Amino acid sequence: MLLARAGLNVLLVDPLPRGTDTLSTHALMRGAVLQLCRWGLLDAVRARGTPPIATTTFHYGDEAIRIEIKPGDGVDALYAPRRTVLDAILVDAACAAGAEVVHGLSVSALTRDGSGRVRGVQLTDSARDVTDVSTDLVIGADGVRSKVARLLGAEVSTQTPHTAASVYGYWKGLPNDGNHWYYDTGVSIGTIPTNERATCVFAAVSSADFHSNRSKGLEVVHRGALERVDPGLASRVDRGERTGKLRAFAGIPGFLRRSTGPGWALVGDAGYFKDPITAHGITDALRDAELLSRAVVRGGAKTLAEYEATRNRLSRGLLDTTDRIASFEWDLEEVKDLHLRLSREMKTEVERILEFDSEPQP
Repeated sequence: MLLARAGLNVLLVDPLPRGTDTLSTHALMRGAVLQLCRWGLLDAVRARGTPPIATTTFHYGDEAIRIEIKPGDGVDALYAPRRTVLDAILVDAACAAGAEVVHGLSVSALTRDGSGRVRGVQLTDSARDVTDVSTDLVIGADGVRSKVARLLGAEVSTQTPHTAASVYGYWKGLPNDGNHWYYDTGVSIGTIPTNERATCVFAAVSSADFHSNRSKGLEVVHRGALERVDPGLASRVDRGERTGKLRAFAGIPGFLRRSTGPGWALVGDAGYFKDPITAHGITDALRDAELLSRAVVRGGAKTLAEYEATRNRLSRGLLDTTDRIASFEWDLEEVKDLHLRLSREMKTEVERILEFDSEPQP
């Protein structure tokens, strides 16, 4: 979308149909809401019935700390749209800006010139027919298991040691009184209001805990985590109406990966991933989309390297703090301090996003 708005010719290739759902906590932190507002897309998120989230409450055992979301810079509240909503809005905006969007094709190979510079891709459809596309730049925005990154051999520069596992589902009938984050020994729960009057309820535990109980079924893992952190919450969820099946993410280590090179770049989870326990992945992805697009429009290998350096600077504190939370090797006082540290990192991120508006337009 941003590259097309800047006048570049853009081909967006997605192997999945438009509006396909994906694993997500859905939560947009302040930086993400700010980005959507700046890009003129926040009204579309609201128009799809995404409820505003005016408060966030942190529960540390029996202690609850409620935080009001302060309006400012076009951010009136937080939001947590379903990915079927958010992704469709972004694709429609890319089309409206002039990007060509094609669903049902996958990148099967990269093409290079004699110097090794990436010069294009081979695309394969469901019938295994191959199309060659030449391009000045290939951007891999294809997620944590990025095939583009594998084809490039893009090395991981930083990897975190801990992983958490998450089980989540959607319930109707729960009160919409903002985001709630619950913490107790060995467990974290999030309740996040989203579209269609549903609430995403996710339970995070250590990967070891998840795998030791996985054979009992996802319902047992999820219900057991709720009961451990707050029996009252478990009862409220029991009285609600679950829509759809529970889904699970078994966890993988966080990483920073080399994300630029001759004729290529990586963005989003393809280049930088951290555990979803802090629900910050979408916010990072939107931030980095603008960092990268501005670098591309300015042109040159130096600007791409600056994109990666800025991404790393903004991400390392978030990555390290998230990894510490995902370790579950904390007591309640320490996890409070970790959340304060996370808050400081997010403020730095918002400050950088606000700087975009004072920079020359690409």
